[in-house]
Amino acid sequence: MLNTTNEPLMLTVPLTLEAHQIAQQFHQQHCPQKAKQVYLNTLAVYAVKTSLKCLGIPTNWQASDSWNPIMQTLENTADLLIKDIGKLECRPVLPNAASCHIPAEVWSDRIGYVAVELNQALTEAKLLGFLPSVNTEEILLTQLKSLEHLLDHLNPSRQPIQISQWLQNIFDVGWQTVDTLFDSSPTGLAFNFRNYTQIATHLSEPSDLKIIRGKRLTLGRRYDDEQVILVMDLTPTRSSELDISVEIYPTNGQSYLPKNLRLMILDDTGETVMQAEARSTKQIQLQFSGEAGECFKVRVALADISMTETFII
Repeated sequence: MLNTTNEPLMLTVPLTLEAHQIAQQFHQQHCPQKAKQVYLNTLAVYAVKTSLKCLGIPTNWQASDSWNPIMQTLENTADLLIKDIGKLECRPVLPNAASCHIPAEVWSDRIGYVAVELNQALTEAKLLGFLPSVNTEEILLTQLKSLEHLLDHLNPSRQPIQISQWLQNIFDVGWQTVDTLFDSSPTGLAFNFRNYTQIATHLSEPSDLKIIRGKRLTLGRRYDDEQVILVMDLTPTRSSELDISVEIYPTNGQSYLPKNLRLMILDDTGETVMQAEARSTKQIQLQFSGEAGECFKVRVALADISMTETFII
């Protein structure tokens, strides 16, 4: 439930039978020491997932490392994939603790960290606060930002992305450097190094003004083969125009994009002005120019699933 006072936003979630059934399912697959860690991590992720669902923020727990028994064994992970944005780490905190433990192995590839206090009976969880980044394993609870900062960070209202801010090196949540995107694999599988080298070379053409950012998109429920990387390549010109290249690449070790994947550019009225479709395609690229103040949308679609990002130059 949400509090209704003027105090900072606080979210409290009951840890239902479903939560414990999921935790017990994972618990049984590990040795005792690891099993306890996985059980508590699972309850923390469940609490954050439930809270975000109530706030209308879509998540995909099944696509997260914390849902994968192999990754649970390899890492102390409690991540929750936020659709179209990235991984949010959900760290359990025991009653009366003064700090939250965040292992160094999860300091990267995260869009933020939420501390989740579990009560003694494990019947209730309270989201204590949020940090966008960490660089130490012990975070005092007094250092946490309020959950209002988390909601602003996740930007559930999907406001248009201001490209002018990118030109000032101010980037929206979820948009990462290309080497970060292609150097990491959320399933723990090796990516296709040859393809990455070609992509990195293509996207590293020298330019003092060139801005390149990308984000991982999950299309549907099948995490391994229905993920792609959307890349925005922006180059200011000597005139008032901005040269824009919108590109889609495969990920998770795939050499080709999913068949029939479509990339579309829409104008400010929602009309499609450019589009391309993948067959046996390694990448899709659409190029155009725009002026300051112009609005456009980028849509990626596969079958009946589509995702749209809105940009203002």
